[in-house]
Amino acid sequence: MTQDVAQDDAPEKAEARTKWAEDRTIMANERTFSAWMGTGLGAVGVAIGLKAVFGDFEPTWAAKLVATLFLITAIVIYWAARRQACATLRRLNDNDAEAMPGSAFTRLAVLMTVATVATGAVLWAL
Repeated sequence: MTQDVAQDDAPEKAEARTKWAEDRTIMANERTFSAWMGTGLGAVGVAIGLKAVFGDFEPTWAAKLVATLFLITAIVIYWAARRQACATLRRLNDNDAEAMPGSAFTRLAVLMTVATVATGAVLWAL
């Protein structure tokens, strides 16, 4: 009798495990997005560091150009992370976890892009 009950519960348990796995994947997607944002900020840090280290470098435009390349790299990272996070989110259904909406990924990418462009403007003004 108990074996029959266990077999009857098996599909429901399997479905619950699948839903939990999907929720874990949603949370992992958000952590991955956050890690890529951090990588982009690391590229901004390298750009600022280049300007600080090569401040007296002649010609100054060369150091600024290299710093700008790192800022552009940061922006590419932000938008690649946003694209991938939104694509992953579209393939998943949230069950018990409350997924961050795709628009939040976009808002963060826009904000980080604006801040990075502003950083570039300050670096070129120095």
